[in-house]
Amino acid sequence: MSDAELDGAFGVFEEPKDFLPPPPEAHFANYEREYISKESNSQNKKVQLRLVGKSPLWGHMLWNAGIYTAKHLDKHPELIKGKKVLELGAAAALPTVVCGLIGASKVVSTDYPEPELLQNIQYNVDHELYDGKLVSQDSNDREVVVEGYIWGNEYEPILSHTGGARFDLIILSDCVFNHTEHRKLLRCIKDLLADDGKALVVFSPHRPRFLDVDLSFFRIAEEFGLASEFIDLVRWHPMFDEDPSTVEIRSRVYAYYLTHAKE
Repeated sequence: MSDAELDGAFGVFEEPKDFLPPPPEAHFANYEREYISKESNSQNKKVQLRLVGKSPLWGHMLWNAGIYTAKHLDKHPELIKGKKVLELGAAAALPTVVCGLIGASKVVSTDYPEPELLQNIQYNVDHELYDGKLVSQDSNDREVVVEGYIWGNEYEPILSHTGGARFDLIILSDCVFNHTEHRKLLRCIKDLLADDGKALVVFSPHRPRFLDVDLSFFRIAEEFGLASEFIDLVRWHPMFDEDPSTVEIRSRVYAYYLTHAKE
């Protein structure tokens, strides 16, 4: 067999260029605000969020914790109205959008600096809060801005949007599952939370065997001078249909406040 024939034979086993399926396309999820205070800047009920097609950073789903957080914020506009807000791990950024609708003086919406993820958050902010107008070089003049941030890094990119002022509210929606990052997250809260501010921490135990590790977040918080206050525990349909024996745990949505401990 000639060299040319050998090359052709091996080529038979090469995958065509279009063999692999294309990545999932972005899709949309609708959220309807149930509790809208007269204090809210916007009475718009419907929020439509674009979700990335697939993300290793979990930005492709609208999570129960994010929905609970959005409802809680609308019920308590005093946490938001005229206040400075930071969202960590925003994903689709539903809480960010609701804070903008209520009327925060500044919202800094952050997630890992992965371009597709940040572009998607920016899309949701542009279309739900700014009539589809694209972000410009003067974006810092907006009440709601998007910033890439890795937990534990320098705070300057975040604080540049507030003139160095700390935040009245910090939102963590489904972040505590990332156990290796607990101390980085708590350091962020300690350093970036205003003296009389609150951090709203909402999560579901998607991995039931690690529930104690999830909850250890609030025990470790004491080491950072932060006091935890249990708010609520509700049970909704779990995000994933899997082991029926753990459905009761996976259906839980926990909510806590963290504040600076009183001396």
